[in-house]
Amino acid sequence: MDTFSTKSLALQAQKKLLSKMASRAVAAAFIDDTSSEVLDELYRATKEFTRSRKEAQKVVKNLVKVAVKLGVLLRSGQLGGEELAWLQRFRQQARRLAMTAVSFHQVDFTFDRRVLAAALLECRDLLHQAAGAHLTAKSHGRINHVFGHLADCDFLAALYSPAEPYRSHLRRICEGLTRLLDEESI
Repeated sequence: MDTFSTKSLALQAQKKLLSKMASRAVAAAFIDDTSSEVLDELYRATKEFTRSRKEAQKVVKNLVKVAVKLGVLLRSGQLGGEELAWLQRFRQQARRLAMTAVSFHQVDFTFDRRVLAAALLECRDLLHQAAGAHLTAKSHGRINHVFGHLADCDFLAALYSPAEPYRSHLRRICEGLTRLLDEESI
């Protein structure tokens, strides 16, 4: 039996095209202004921490690629009931994570890198479950790369340190997260 499907082919082409276009500049066309500001600030903090423009771009680019691909899968109805349930759990965990990150920023001496790292790794696992076989091994590797960086305890400690420039990066990230939470975008 021939397994050729134009719908499947079109979906693959759409994902491939979007993966080629994913950059910080193109991200603005696919995400709202507040999310773009948060990603830009995450880029700056990552660049400062890694001292590598290339690595910072790779983290943000991988994040955008995965988000766009999941959006395509969701919009095209490719995710089944169980995968949609995993995605809903991911959204709930991402919202809790954002509230925790903002709370740690607002209330002095409450930051616990292990709590944030564990929540980030749980988000990673939920995303893997939601994406399932719909994403390639390379895309699953992108998820691991992004969350591996974000959950790095040294990165989190630097980001939440009182020293500049991290403090201003964190302030702007948390301001954006607060707006996203208020708008219920997260």
